[in-house]
Amino acid sequence: MSELASGSPGSAGVPARADLRALDADALAALANRGLVKRAAREAEREPPVLSAGDGVTVVAEFADGVRAELPEGGLEQGRCTCGAAGVCRHLIGLIFAYQAARPETAPSPDEPTEDGPAWSPGGFTDEDLAARIGNRLVEAARRTHQAGYTARIRRGTAPVAELPAATVRFLVPGDLGYVHTDARAGVRDDVIALAVWAFRAADEQSPGADECSVDVGGAPAGATVTGSGLEPVIEFAAEVLRSGAVHAGPGLVAAAAGHVAALDRAGLRWPLDATAELADQLSAYRDRSARYSPGQLADLIAELFARHRAVTADSGAGLRARVLGSEEAAETPLRRVRLDGLGARVTAIDSQRRVEIFHGQAASGVVLVSHRQWETDEDGPALGRRRIAGATVDAVASGALVTESAVRSASRTVRLSVSRIAKSTVTVSNGAWDGLPPGLLTYDYAKLAAELDAMPPRPVRARVRAELVRVLAIAEVGEVRYAPGAQRLSVDIRDASGITATVVATHAAVAPGRLDAVAVALDGRRGTPRFVAGSVHRSGGRVIVDPYAIAADGPPVIPDLAGPAIGQGPLSAGAPGPDGDVGDPLSEAVATARDVLAEAAHSGLAHLPDAHTDRLRTARAALARTGLHRLASALDEVVKHLSPDPGAEATRAWVDAYLRVSLAADLL
Repeated sequence: MSELASGSPGSAGVPARADLRALDADALAALANRGLVKRAAREAEREPPVLSAGDGVTVVAEFADGVRAELPEGGLEQGRCTCGAAGVCRHLIGLIFAYQAARPETAPSPDEPTEDGPAWSPGGFTDEDLAARIGNRLVEAARRTHQAGYTARIRRGTAPVAELPAATVRFLVPGDLGYVHTDARAGVRDDVIALAVWAFRAADEQSPGADECSVDVGGAPAGATVTGSGLEPVIEFAAEVLRSGAVHAGPGLVAAAAGHVAALDRAGLRWPLDATAELADQLSAYRDRSARYSPGQLADLIAELFARHRAVTADSGAGLRARVLGSEEAAETPLRRVRLDGLGARVTAIDSQRRVEIFHGQAASGVVLVSHRQWETDEDGPALGRRRIAGATVDAVASGALVTESAVRSASRTVRLSVSRIAKSTVTVSNGAWDGLPPGLLTYDYAKLAAELDAMPPRPVRARVRAELVRVLAIAEVGEVRYAPGAQRLSVDIRDASGITATVVATHAAVAPGRLDAVAVALDGRRGTPRFVAGSVHRSGGRVIVDPYAIAADGPPVIPDLAGPAIGQGPLSAGAPGPDGDVGDPLSEAVATARDVLAEAAHSGLAHLPDAHTDRLRTARAALARTGLHRLASALDEVVKHLSPDPGAEATRAWVDAYLRVSLAADLL
């Protein structure tokens, strides 16, 4: 590299370093932490160090307190400092700020984007560059994942991002692998750097002009034949559960599930593993007469396993296999120091067990993670909000900003928070300023969000990510309020800046007694102008529906499930019946009835259905036909046709076909 000409005080002969010039405060905060960066900036401005040249292109900083810091090429981890601090210290950060102040402008690096040219791509790094950065052993580990195939979401820009199943990777400095940030703990999953580079190579080939895209990477070569899904034994198990039903499933069937779970774990098939484990839990719950058991959940899990098997046997593409089977997912990934913005909570009750799920927005990666706790208690949401986790109350974590060094992320994007004397966690109060969240989490355009939801794959073959559909919606205006007394459901229309409407729908639950009051008060403006709502989104009746987890107006966000009943709120008044009211929709009712009847068939077992149930199938079939859903009606005909005391593969196939069709129709209504 060339050297800079002298001319700035204390920087004569300091070598030119495009990497140091490219690092802004946000990039440095990602590599260290924001508190350290702020302190270093103040000290460098108040009493800047004297800069000089070291060996090669190393920059040396001499501080007034006698500390000497040196920063060669290759990233902050290569830096050396006499202060004795472990890892990146404030002196190394101060060196960078001093360098930028002394040399604010030089000719741009050939790797940097210009106003007239495209953003740079990490796909330009060679495998030799990767080996030099992470070592041959980790490159080989990454190649094994590449051979299996995986999926990545790419966001281009001056600091390109690759969102991988196991971690999110950000390239902070053009053309320099020394300044790559991952949210995985340092040294634990550095192979994701290679996976991210290869993902950008695939994106540069498949979608060269897109600012954001999803790509399938690696897998079997084009034209290669991949036989089977790897789920064949599990499919036989699911078929036997369907034939026997939860009612007649003996201890041997429940015990067999454990062997299938272990085999799927060894094969690394995360999504079928999770579904099979949940199916086994449903069988156990029925035997224990637990409220955890649900015929609809049992039927969903059986149909999901068949759907995943069918999807990968119909299309042997490696990317599809990876998405449908979760074969590229790490079971757990320890995270480095990470900031998580609380986006609310959901409280549920099963028997005497209370479960709280807390949703965390990770702005750096653009994803939502979920932590959960459960207790044996009869407490409701407000009392649970006062319980403590990660050194703070549940309410504080759900509504505030959590900075932790002890988080572990799972394949399904749940995050385990632990309390450690070494790895600290801190929680600060949030003012609900969610406008700093990235576009993947925050939406101002409801029509764009609706299109995104419409483009998603069918639910039975999607990744099993708990908070996949959690979003933050900006509110430009609050519209009509409706209350359905029979369903104890509150619906509030909200609009974006273009006037497009979405509907916030909250349903009463005994374990969350203040849910409806909190939503009503937060959206009617009594706590300030409502600005954002965070919750799970889906499509229904042609519009976006939001199940609210948190609402931000003035001050800290309101968490409806943790709020107590509003004193003086008064009873909610019923609005005119509509799509959210008590008046039923014949189409939806026909589909829901068919789904329930098919679920009850799985509950009882195809081999044990009484004649009365066959009559119910015929009645459900007639209702579907009357509403014009003739394909669904024909699917139920096939189920009735193949029922017998000894149902074979045709009966199983007919039930799976019918249940998947009816379920997908229900999701679209």
